[in-house]
Order: sequence, then structure tokens, then C-alpha cells
Amino acid sequence: MKAIDPRRNFSNAHDVLDRVFNNTYNGIAVVNLEGNWLKVNQSVCDLLGYTKWELFNMDINNIIYAEDLGVHEEKYEKLIHGKIDKYRVKQRFFHKDGSILWVLIYVSLVYFKEGKPYMIWQFNDVTNRQKNQDKLKAMLNVVKEQNDRLTSFADIVTHNLRSHSGNLCSITQFLQEDFSDDKDNENLLLLQKAVDNLQETVSHLTEIAKIKEIDPSEMAALNLYDYAEKAMYNIIAMAQNANAIIYNEIDESHNIKGVPAYLDSIILNFLTNAIKYRSEKRVPIIEITSSIEDDYIVLSIKDNGKGIDMEKYGDKLFQMYKTFHYNEDAIGIGLFITKNHIESMGGRVGVNSGVDVGTEFTIYLKRA
Repeated sequence: MKAIDPRRNFSNAHDVLDRVFNNTYNGIAVVNLEGNWLKVNQSVCDLLGYTKWELFNMDINNIIYAEDLGVHEEKYEKLIHGKIDKYRVKQRFFHKDGSILWVLIYVSLVYFKEGKPYMIWQFNDVTNRQKNQDKLKAMLNVVKEQNDRLTSFADIVTHNLRSHSGNLCSITQFLQEDFSDDKDNENLLLLQKAVDNLQETVSHLTEIAKIKEIDPSEMAALNLYDYAEKAMYNIIAMAQNANAIIYNEIDESHNIKGVPAYLDSIILNFLTNAIKYRSEKRVPIIEITSSIEDDYIVLSIKDNGKGIDMEKYGDKLFQMYKTFHYNEDAIGIGLFITKNHIESMGGRVGVNSGVDVGTEFTIYLKRA
């Protein structure tokens, strides 16, 4: 049997590694601890636009964007002292044509003959990804600026409307006093009604303008069970008049992160709606329960009332001034404000309803 020369196997393995190094899609370079190129593959040359000989005869710092010269420093020290095995940095390079490239570099330490350490740099071109991120960041800045302007605009408009509607209300009162003998004057009655409607609209707009996303640091831990009990107490007369039965089955240990006034308003609005839109065919029953889902406490408020035609009104349910039942008291502002209160605290709301079956609102609130 013919013996196999181990030197030949080593030579073959070396050839294979050399082919892998030179033909891999990503750029690979061997760099000494002083940061000088020792070996680069063709992909590095294609990425930067230089030939191998050009790269070997230049200082690597000359093609690195000035602000990014020190990005390796901290992680490099940890690598050299054995605190980490590898690291990655994002660095800008100048292409030979003058354009700027964003490159993600993976760095690891290897030891060749005589135990001398070298660095392996693997290059991944992320220029397009970075450009998209920069575009997105710029768009978000524009959106934020526009939102800030809209908020300022809303504050100015509501303030001015409040002033003007207040003046109109005062003038209307003066007119009523001046024409006290003509209380049934049709034009005066129409004016009074118009002013009342204007003040109501301004009140709604003022409430909406106040709603904004709440910083987590501004939110407190609130016990959901206690707030439900408080809401039930506040509407006890309304519930008794409607013969409504309310079951508070919320877990007493469930706390949410929120704003007290917002949570009060949310629970009150859903409970009063459940009573207001009760069915005349059966005793109104409202069930309040809670559960945990990931980082949320899920509050469920379920009734057996008139229900809502979701196919017809589902996409309009939380819109401003939308009503779905013939109720004189309905103005279509409550659910709109309630949804905004929920979202401003980092939550969300869903609904499931059937006509003449009932409605269940599912409110996701951040766990404390």
C-alpha cells in the first residue's frame, strides 16, 4: 500500500483555504496589530475600488472617514487583553472614486506561526442599509416636527375658539336681558342654540388637544380592580335606574402603568355606554374581567346589550362624531377620546360585537 505524504495533505488544505479566502463574496483581510494590511482578497479591492498593491502601499487611515478613526479603540483593547473573542464596528471608508461607504467590520484575533497574533477583518457593505436608515430617521424628524407644529396649532386654535365662544355667550346673555320681554324670539333662540353647540364643540376639541403620548416616567402603578370599583360606585344610580348588574371579576393583584384621570375616564365611558345601549329584551349584565398577556394586562368589559353591526360600522367605531344607535344623548366623541387615552398610555383596544347579542371591548394596558 502506498504511503500518503502528510506534507501533500497540508499543501492541499492550504490551497483550499487560499481559494476560499480569495473567492468568498465578502471582503476578508489579514491585518497586523499596527493596523497595516498583510493580505486582502479581491472582494476588499472591489469594495474599496483599489488594487491590492495600492492598498498595501497606503496607510489604511488615509481612506477611513476622519470621525470614524477611533471606533475600534475600546473594543480592540478588550480583544488584545483577551476580554472578548471578537467584535464588530460600523465604519465609513472612502472609495477610490471619492464616494463614502458604510462598512460593517467583524474583527477576530488569530495566531499563525511562532504564536504571533494577527487580526482577521471581514467586511460587509451596508451602505444602502445605512442610507435607508438615514432616510427613515430624517422622515421621522419631519413627522415629529410636523406633529409639534400641529400640537401648537391645536393649542392656539382651541384657546382662541374658547375666547371667541365665551364672548359670544356673554353677548347672547346681554341680548336675552335686553329683550327679556321677547323670550320666544325665534332668532334669539336660534342664536342661543348655535352658541351652545359652538361651546360644546370647543370643549370637545380642547379635550382632544390635551391628549398626547405619555412618557413612561409620568405614569404610575394603578390597581385595576380599585379603579373599576370606583367607577361602579360613581355610576351606581345610573345602574340602579336601568336595573343593570355589574360583575367586577378583575384580579385584585393586577396593576397597570397609567394616568389616573385617563383610567377613570376609560372605565367610566365603557360602563356608561354598556348601560346606555342596553337591550330592552333582557336584564343588562356587564362583566369586567382581566388577564395577563405578555407585557400587558388585558381588561375585558362585556355586556349583553344592543350590540354593533361590525360589518357596517367596524372601521368607524372609534372615529369622531360617529354614532351607531338612535340615542338622543349620543354625540360620538366618547369612544374617540377613550381610544386616544388608551393609546397615549402605550395600550390598544379591540372590539367584538354582535347585533342584539352584546359587545365586548378588550383593552390592552401596560403592566406595572
